[in-house]
Amino acid sequence: MSTQSPKTKEVLGWFEKLSQVPRCSKNEEKICEWMQAWAKEHGFEARTDLVKNLVIEVPASPGFEKSPVAVIQGHLDMVCEKAKGSSHDFTKDPIKFVHDGEWLKADGTTLGADNGIAMAMAMAVALDKAVPHPGLELLFTVDEETGLTGATSLQPGFLKGKILLNVDSEDEGVFTVGCAGGRDTHASLNLEQEPVPAGMAAFKLVGGGMTGGHSGVDIHLQRANAIAVVVRGLSSLVGLGDVRLADLAGGTAHNAIPRDAEAVILVNGSLGDAVRDAVKTLEGHLKSEYATTDPRLTLSLEPAKLPTEALTAAATRKAVDYLLAVPHGVADMSKDMPGLVETSNNLARVKLEKGHLTALTSQRSSNMQRLGLLTARIEGIARLAGGEAESGEGYPSWQPNMSSPLLARCLAVYKELFNREPKVEAIHAGLECGIIGSKYEGMDMISFGPTIKNPHSPDECIKIDTIGQVYDFLAALLRSLK
Repeated sequence: MSTQSPKTKEVLGWFEKLSQVPRCSKNEEKICEWMQAWAKEHGFEARTDLVKNLVIEVPASPGFEKSPVAVIQGHLDMVCEKAKGSSHDFTKDPIKFVHDGEWLKADGTTLGADNGIAMAMAMAVALDKAVPHPGLELLFTVDEETGLTGATSLQPGFLKGKILLNVDSEDEGVFTVGCAGGRDTHASLNLEQEPVPAGMAAFKLVGGGMTGGHSGVDIHLQRANAIAVVVRGLSSLVGLGDVRLADLAGGTAHNAIPRDAEAVILVNGSLGDAVRDAVKTLEGHLKSEYATTDPRLTLSLEPAKLPTEALTAAATRKAVDYLLAVPHGVADMSKDMPGLVETSNNLARVKLEKGHLTALTSQRSSNMQRLGLLTARIEGIARLAGGEAESGEGYPSWQPNMSSPLLARCLAVYKELFNREPKVEAIHAGLECGIIGSKYEGMDMISFGPTIKNPHSPDECIKIDTIGQVYDFLAALLRSLK
């Protein structure tokens, strides 16, 4: 089996070593230093730029000195998500691997195969004397997961190569040649508070157990958004009578579909039974509605400590109405590529604290005009609610080039190696290729990788045998670049 091949084991060995080093987004200092030490140990030159993007130069094999330099690219950071109740500390604890048949996952956390497996694969091929290759630049960017910051900060001259092999796709046998652009919006509302009226009881409305996932590649699966689930619960409860919102929190990363959310509410004592019944009834509806996508979904009501202040009844209604109006999910499908999501939004994170409500949304589209329109809509909803909204500059989409010489070479190498035709597609997620291509004119690019399921969630796992398959393809492709 390919899972037992020496190269699969070697790549996994490097991946396990990488997984001992903290590398959450925006905290890549230690992994960058570790990679620089690895480069020095093996006699490779390494350099960083102002934001700590890292390039490791691997000299050409004999006979390949005149071949064009190839860039093997991934990112240093990972999404750090853990299951509810996990005590894992991403700032110091190693990722614990769990072998589950043909899959590798982590113990209650994200695995970090997105994108640590690209780093491990690049390290293995750089040291593989049996793989002749042109000069290589191993490019590892920072902060990909929270806004593609590293790629956006790349400066002219940092790279010499004109062939980019991005190892950040998640289906073996698929070559990605295009991706969506994206933009985040931060909205805020200042809402009126008052002391808690007499006769009120406090409860915590908790939504949990949802599948979550990547807000790009999984958005079409119509999984439950925990924030939207809790807001749906709040909407039903506010309609019963005097219900006040005191606290609300849900979601973590901009590119992860929220799995958990909770709200502290105050209820007129006489409404207690009606509120419990309403939550129980809604949970039944939700379990039926999301039985396929979110079989572990729960919505529950728990006693809570009575706060000293809460939103007024009118402010509570405004907050709930605002969050009901913010879209989540697929907005448009592509007219050119059947089955591809064109435009979507992820209601990624909310927080209510001392009357100040903040919301983070993440918009994606392969059509930059549609991306702008959806962003304007989300900003407009915030203004209509009396709040403010500010959107980042975002990042560009990557438009497919079906006449790419690199694509033609990849198709030929793959078919010869595996005796089957690969798929060619664009994806709804954001890849760094779009940004890198906009900065380095003439860069011929392609993205591929082993099969990873449920990235950006504690259910993330990688299909072990595809690691060896992708390594074999990468090695054959490099040999062909003479």
